[in-house]
This record gives sequence, C-alpha cells and structure tokens, in this order.
Amino acid sequence: MAGYLISETTKEERKKIVEESIGNISATCDGCMAGLAEMYQDYIDGKMEIREINMKFNARYEHGMDQPERPGCGLK
Repeated sequence: MAGYLISETTKEERKKIVEESIGNISATCDGCMAGLAEMYQDYIDGKMEIREINMKFNARYEHGMDQPERPGCGLK
C-alpha cells in the first residue's frame, strides 16, 4: 500500500486502515467506537479523505455545535 489517500488505496485497504486506527471497530461495548466507525465510512467509501473528516469533526467543537449522544454499554 502506497499511502492513505483515496487515490492510493482500495476500499478494502481503507477499511483496514480505519479498523487498525480505531481498534475495536465492532463497538461491542464502547458506545464511542460505533460513532467513530460511522464517522470514517465516507473515507472507506472513497467519498472524503481522512483529513477532511477530521477537520469537519474538529470544526464542530470549535464552533460549539451540538454533539450526538453516545450511549454507554451499561456496565458500571
């Protein structure tokens, strides 16, 4: 694999990049992970680069936009 850009990777390689970066992509317990996996779906599908997704995500915090609710796993 040459790099991380959409033009340099296949869909399978992009999925593997996201899985390896996030870790537990199945999000079996951590409610946060499901949202992260969904957040990078546009990268996996070849619609948006990782950099663009990260910038869009960070802009929400800088501008004080509402964030989606994250359910917990219920284990306390």
